[in-house]
Amino acid sequence: MVDLYSSKDKSVLQKSIILILELLIIGVSYWILFSEGYHKIFPKSSPIDGNEIRHLIIFVFHLVVFLRICITILYLIKRHIPWEETISITFAFAIYYIGFSLLGYKTQLNIDFIDIVAIALFLIGSYLNTGAELARDRWKKNPENRGRLYTRGLFKYSMHINYFGDLLWVTAYAIITRNWYSVSIPIMLFLFFAFYNIPLLDSYLATKYGRQFEKYRRKTNRLIPFIY
Repeated sequence: MVDLYSSKDKSVLQKSIILILELLIIGVSYWILFSEGYHKIFPKSSPIDGNEIRHLIIFVFHLVVFLRICITILYLIKRHIPWEETISITFAFAIYYIGFSLLGYKTQLNIDFIDIVAIALFLIGSYLNTGAELARDRWKKNPENRGRLYTRGLFKYSMHINYFGDLLWVTAYAIITRNWYSVSIPIMLFLFFAFYNIPLLDSYLATKYGRQFEKYRRKTNRLIPFIY
């Protein structure tokens, strides 16, 4: 983990592969939502389709997520991206783009207040993730902040507010599908963050920043502001 975060590498090939594959996967999701894709995959399913506006919302979610991924991959990530991470990132977003498209395709409910809440959660989560990362990136570019741990902005409410943002927008996807099976995806993401990714990242930060990080950890919630 220390080597991963300390290594500087443009990783042009890995980044290109991630973005190209994501575009292809979004193309598959379009085929599922707006063409005959769902019925090709499930030929014995009912010929009755779900709500078209819901399909459109899901696809717009895809496009917003892809735009944010472009910002992250092309602008924010300055470290080496190993091949296993390239594969895992692509697989994760295949679950979001294709999985949520399949799970929400048959939902015939008209758009209601619950869906409006889901859209709001999606926008808030997207802002918490990408907005927090952009603010941290601007702060770190200031030479006066070299060697200092960023604890300002949204990160003063949670040590990993960007991951909390991820949880919100993925939960919004699950809500918009109105399919109970979708709930398993944000639950698995939370478990991944809480028991794997965050402990590894915290270990790296403790090694790099020492007392700065220990002070930050004592007074700041780990993932969910004011709760956990």
